Amino acid sequence: MMTFLAAAAEQPGALETLSKTFGLHGMFFVAQVVNFFLVVIVLKKFAFGPIQEILEQRRERIAAGEEKLKRIEQQLAESEATTAAAIAKANEDALRLIKEAKEGAAAFTEQKAQEAIASAQQILVKAEAAGNADRERISSELKREFGRLVATTTTQVTGKVLTPEDQNRINQEALAKVGD
Repeated sequence: MMTFLAAAAEQPGALETLSKTFGLHGMFFVAQVVNFFLVVIVLKKFAFGPIQEILEQRRERIAAGEEKLKRIEQQLAESEATTAAAIAKANEDALRLIKEAKEGAAAFTEQKAQEAIASAQQILVKAEAAGNADRERISSELKREFGRLVATTTTQVTGKVLTPEDQNRINQEALAKVGD
């Protein structure tokens, strides 16, 4: 464009040719420039200014929203970490309680087994004592019956009625022989 203006300045009447070709008139040109600047000022004040203000507010809200989003993401991460820690602690507590329950059950089972063994031993001791008592009772009954049979047999064989002293002596001798 500079070369065009330089060429126009060298040729006489180039300015006139230019003004005729483009329809450029000095007073209208100045008025158009003034109108242009007035339109720019009015647009800047009433159109571009409020639009830029709205855009700035929007930028601030977006920045605030992004900041809130970052805080929320951070809180979410902290919450997840806290939740994971709480779950881990709950799992540890559950495992500990299960272990304690197993140990308690084992101790209880052992205690009941010991009680059952002690009870069984008591039953065996009582049964043995009862058996011994029955054996003694039966043995004494058997001895009396045996003595009576020996006395009855002796009375029948000898044909003589035995006195209680004779019966005792014969019983003692017979028992002594049976006991050997």
